Amino acid sequence: MARTARTQARSYQIPASGSYRQIRVPVGKFIADFVCAEARLIVEIDGSQHAGPNYDRERDAELKARGFRVLRFWNDDVLRDLNAVCDIIIAYVRDESLQPWR
Repeated sequence: MARTARTQARSYQIPASGSYRQIRVPVGKFIADFVCAEARLIVEIDGSQHAGPNYDRERDAELKARGFRVLRFWNDDVLRDLNAVCDIIIAYVRDESLQPWR
């Protein structure tokens, strides 16, 4: 299901005022689902395998140490309401003071 959610998210064009978006980008020893380098934002689309937070905590700590904010969504969120997910992403791209809640 993660691949389906990522595929759907990739097909959605995010009008982020001049921001550049990359998909499946190596960042340190990790691969980020989506990266907007200009906004220093990484967007991850997570399946149920991410319910155990230890791996994600290590990953987020390294990505934050590299100056990125990490915004996470569950697959179901993307599949149920892609427009709302994209609205949140756009808000984070436009306002670098916003910090992820999860």
